[in-house]
Amino acid sequence: MLLMIIVDDAGSFIPAMNHSPWDGVTVADFVMPFFLFIVGVALALAYKRVPDKLDATKKAVLRALKLFCLGLVLQGGFFHGVRSLTFGVDLQEIRLMGILQRIAIAYLLTALCEIWLKGDEDVDYGYDLLKRYRYQLLVGAVVAITYMSLLYGTYVPDCEYQTSGPGSIEKSFFVKCGVRGDTSPGCNAVGMIDRRILGIQHLYGRPVYARSKQCSIDSPQNGPLPPDAPSWCQAPFDPEGLLSSVMAIVTCLIGLQYGHIIVHFQKHRERIMNWLIPSFSMLVLAFAMDFLGLRMNKPLYTLSYTLATAGAAGLLFCGIYTLVDIYGYRRPTVAMEWMGMHALMIYVLIACNILPIFIHGFYWKEPQNNLLKFIGIGP
Repeated sequence: MLLMIIVDDAGSFIPAMNHSPWDGVTVADFVMPFFLFIVGVALALAYKRVPDKLDATKKAVLRALKLFCLGLVLQGGFFHGVRSLTFGVDLQEIRLMGILQRIAIAYLLTALCEIWLKGDEDVDYGYDLLKRYRYQLLVGAVVAITYMSLLYGTYVPDCEYQTSGPGSIEKSFFVKCGVRGDTSPGCNAVGMIDRRILGIQHLYGRPVYARSKQCSIDSPQNGPLPPDAPSWCQAPFDPEGLLSSVMAIVTCLIGLQYGHIIVHFQKHRERIMNWLIPSFSMLVLAFAMDFLGLRMNKPLYTLSYTLATAGAAGLLFCGIYTLVDIYGYRRPTVAMEWMGMHALMIYVLIACNILPIFIHGFYWKEPQNNLLKFIGIGP
């Protein structure tokens, strides 16, 4: 949560704090996977004992639906922003996917795995964890293989889209593709599947690749289009789309396995060793894949990106555990603990601009005379 707030505020003027325009990762690109990772850890503790599997399944489905619907309201376009105090969204253009929707999908699938796919074997060593939770690991492997097959095996045909320019003048653009296995912004399978299933009008209208060198004179910031900008630069693209959300499930499942280590091992040394080994292994594998051409890419949520961010999350989790649980330095983390306990509330109020909209929404006679000016912050 703290990293998310820093990224939202500093990302506009510090490139390392903003999302990568396409290939590669920045600090901002670790926020979403860290959320998903800790959701998996929490699920291992929440479902440590499941006396009634059907009841637990029902509650998990309801929680996921609530989170998904909340995401539709917050990120579907209902709130128009801080500088526009209007609200409401045309259902023909509502954004269907988003951050909370992705978390809801990953949460539900991971929760179902933890409820229904656990073995009865005793756990004394790290290898025993693989045996006890082998079906969960199989689900993760199947999901990853399915994603890779679709990303590199799906044929992406040519596409056409329209945008509204100044004065509501509609412009049409044609994107030449006709390829398989392409991971460029214009012709990847992730975007094509979202366009076919969700509809291009329901995708995010400000694609991250608009800040790339091909699409912005001021790259890595937003800016005017270069004279030779590709036709795909203004095409809608959802960074939390359907196919990329499939790999988010894998991140959540990895976090689930880290939570199992807490459940089955009581000694600090055993826990740390069982966290460090897979964390470093995933990082090494991720960088090897990136070196061989399977680039780390957040918008596509590639396998190398999944492994790199999960490995980093594991190391950070291990570091915080060592600091707080072993050495007892809890005071420095009190603020972050509070933020973690109220993560959804903070996300709704700050990340979705509800708090800024509320502050700007009350004024005296003129919109400029709002609460910020009253307390001496506004102009």
